[in-house]
Amino acid sequence: MSPAATRRVLVDANILLDVLIDDPQWYAWSAAQLDACAAEAELCINPIVYAEVSVGFERIEELDDALPTDAFTRLELPWEAGFLAGKAFLQYRRAKGTRTSPLPDFYIGAHAAIEGMTLLTRDAKRYRTYYPKLELICP
Repeated sequence: MSPAATRRVLVDANILLDVLIDDPQWYAWSAAQLDACAAEAELCINPIVYAEVSVGFERIEELDDALPTDAFTRLELPWEAGFLAGKAFLQYRRAKGTRTSPLPDFYIGAHAAIEGMTLLTRDAKRYRTYYPKLELICP
């Protein structure tokens, strides 16, 4: 990242998993987007993304090698994002949303929204519905 770059991109777990497991359908798109974002922005993850990616690893050291701190800035979760995530999740449940969209996904969107980050994801529909002003990079 160049010193002048200040834009932050929060990377969703699905993008990281596409690359880490060499997903046959999504690897090329996700890898290209990661590369493009890294060239012009600071790539970020949060504890929820870290937790979601961790399921594919036996040891924390392996996960840390896959998500090095020199490539991905590790951000704390703001309290305001917790509030916004809860409100969006409540709206989702009241609209009879299925249980396929867990609260952590809403937290990821809220975090990006609260901190004014772009979100790199393949899960655009939910984020567009509940965070309509959130800038997305998606297929």
